[in-house]
Amino acid sequence: MTITDTHTHLYSEEFDQDRNEMIQRAIDAGVSRFFIPAIDSSCTESMYELEKNHPNTVFLMMGLHPTYVKDNYQEELQHVENELAKRKFYAVGEIGIDLYWDKTHLPQQQIAFKRQIQLAKQYKLPIVIHCREAFNEIFEILEEEKSDDLFGIFHCFSGTYEQALQAISYNMKLGIGGVVTFKNGKIDQFLNQIDLKHIVLETDSPYLAPIPYRGKRNESSYIVNVVDKLAQIYSLSANDIAAITTENSKAIFGI
Repeated sequence: MTITDTHTHLYSEEFDQDRNEMIQRAIDAGVSRFFIPAIDSSCTESMYELEKNHPNTVFLMMGLHPTYVKDNYQEELQHVENELAKRKFYAVGEIGIDLYWDKTHLPQQQIAFKRQIQLAKQYKLPIVIHCREAFNEIFEILEEEKSDDLFGIFHCFSGTYEQALQAISYNMKLGIGGVVTFKNGKIDQFLNQIDLKHIVLETDSPYLAPIPYRGKRNESSYIVNVVDKLAQIYSLSANDIAAITTENSKAIFGI
């Protein structure tokens, strides 16, 4: 069984004590592909180190996370631009809009999101979208930017059925992780109406651990709990879920 974790922050300091063991646990569980989103310039060197230590399993993205869009966001966007010009990445992400914590920088978040979408198109890369309490704002920009070369993943999708269809209409796969196992997660109630070809798997570790680990540190090996939940929802085997979602991830990342 080959499982792809399309979104995991393996460089997080929460893994500093046992990073290699944690990655090995995931590999033992069948996870052989880890896609690593960027947050801001402070994580770049750690990401490169991860890639150097795990060259056949770790694949990097470059981007500025919306909650890290501060007064210096233009400098951070320049960093993203510089890195993209230097070397190969597999996506521009994670990017988007987050209005959960703070609405102060919404205009700057909108500028950063648009600029990074344009960079993704320039480099013919997918985007990986972070959206928190901002579906309308995200969809507004996707509508403005929609084109054949706009595609990617709606990371940690937790919206309604209608919002899922809208995301898919912009060439986005839905990133499904621990939320699908939550009793109040709600997406499990309609997911079987979404064709599995639109779904990819993720953990967002160390965040959003699935049941039965909810509230604890998440790690990539726990993706098997997401696989099992989707197997129930789609009435398929775990092997089928792993195989189909991995093929979907290949269609996005090109590897």
